[in-house]
Amino acid sequence: MTSHPWILFNKTPEQLRRLGAQGGRAYGRNQRARHARTALMPTPLQAVPLCTAPQQTAAEAVALLDAQFPWLRGAEKRARRIRSAAPSRPSPRR
Repeated sequence: MTSHPWILFNKTPEQLRRLGAQGGRAYGRNQRARHARTALMPTPLQAVPLCTAPQQTAAEAVALLDAQFPWLRGAEKRARRIRSAAPSRPSPRR
């Protein structure tokens, strides 16, 4: 908001219209100046895509770790939960 709020009070509708028109003209003038500046700027160079080396897959990484550390072979697999043989508590009846 403007730092001078009193400029909008005690004005006739005609004076308010003129204030709004001044803002519109200033906006248009700024837009034309902005477009003129961008027209003078040199066009940016086309970006050259970088050549990326093929990355290691997860399976290759696991195989490499299994070869380096044989005692950890299969550590990435989740262990199954073993259910206890003890019966579970019966649910309370309502």
